Amino acid sequence: MTIDDFIVYAVLIGSVAFFGGAAVLALAWAVRDGQFQNFERSSRTIFDPHEPVGQLTDRFPDMKGGRE
Repeated sequence: MTIDDFIVYAVLIGSVAFFGGAAVLALAWAVRDGQFQNFERSSRTIFDPHEPVGQLTDRFPDMKGGRE
């Protein structure tokens, strides 16, 4: 193994450790912050009176009756 191979492996292993650690920290933050407490309520926060739950409001120009 040459020094170039060692540098490549060190960068790869360091990157995996860094991004893996960042992912674990982000998941721990989300759990501690309560992001996973109530999926049902959170999934409905994007709806309002102009776009009610379960009603298709987005249309494409070539679509006649909604979904095809």
